Amino acid sequence: MKKVGVLVGSLRRESYSKKLANNVVTLFPDGYEIECIKIGNLPFYNQDFDDENNVPTEVVDFRNKLGEFDAFLFITPEYNRSVPAVLKNALDTGSRPKTENRWGGKPAAIISQSPGGIGGFGANHHLRQSLTCLNMSVLQQPEAYIGNVATLLDESGSLTNEGTVEFLQKFVAKFVKLIEK
Repeated sequence: MKKVGVLVGSLRRESYSKKLANNVVTLFPDGYEIECIKIGNLPFYNQDFDDENNVPTEVVDFRNKLGEFDAFLFITPEYNRSVPAVLKNALDTGSRPKTENRWGGKPAAIISQSPGGIGGFGANHHLRQSLTCLNMSVLQQPEAYIGNVATLLDESGSLTNEGTVEFLQKFVAKFVKLIEK
């Protein structure tokens, strides 16, 4: 059984990223356990936590949780042409101290979304840059930029566009191949 952690870069109750994540997790094959990892309760990373051996419980729990996963899927909106602070904070928190980077060597995939047409291109690429620095193997193709996301979801949050569902199924299949390598 492979375990994939999903990190959503939005805390909003009706977040498009959360809705998209709820759809994507159903596309993984048997033999995969998918779990959404909560990141909204993490304090902002502060190196003093580690230097003074005074790491908050939420951080200890989060770091331990990351060790349970074989791979990570990031689903994020774009804030000001970049990654939301909550997601960047989770990356920083999980990568420290540097000698204990919990992300290192694990496969990753990114889906960015936006109510606009560009589909979170800036966030996707900024996130790729961070994941490369953290020594993660990031799925290169297909790239997943989901534009006009609000028009693709019904009132219950289900994807209604068959082409998008087919694309995301292919995306998940490629991610699974990366994980299996």
